[in-house]
Amino acid sequence: MLPDLLQPGLGLVFCGTAAGRRSAAEGAYYAHPGNQFWRALHAVQLTPRQFAPAEFLLLPALGIGLTDLAKHHMGNDDELPRDAFDALALRRKIERHAPTLLAFTSKAAARAALGHAVGYGWQRERIHETRLYVLPSPSGQARGHWDIGPWQELAKGFRAL
Repeated sequence: MLPDLLQPGLGLVFCGTAAGRRSAAEGAYYAHPGNQFWRALHAVQLTPRQFAPAEFLLLPALGIGLTDLAKHHMGNDDELPRDAFDALALRRKIERHAPTLLAFTSKAAARAALGHAVGYGWQRERIHETRLYVLPSPSGQARGHWDIGPWQELAKGFRAL
């Protein structure tokens, strides 16, 4: 659906579950207007301004990459087939590109990748040397769980690298 935005030397990679329908249609990550992703990146000063979803290719210059667990499916998590998430492929990508941090953009993404329930924030486990962090989902559908606090903590940790 959407190309991985991965390369060696990245400090931070965000990983979601799958491209939503709007993102797939526009060919851009977190493209639905109700999604908080781009606003959050700017609010926590990970980007110098609020990027439009179509500008996602500018992120590697800031040390940031993007990927998701379901590369062959799109839609809401509850619409995806059980085998949509490829945790092994994600693990291999992270081991190959070795970003400093991998931030899951929802508990659902982290659970699918790690195989167990997680809380928000820093995780004890790692993928090879990559530290893991779990964020509240920026999706408009998860607005009831939205909290900028963990995003601020992640940004602070990223800047401290």
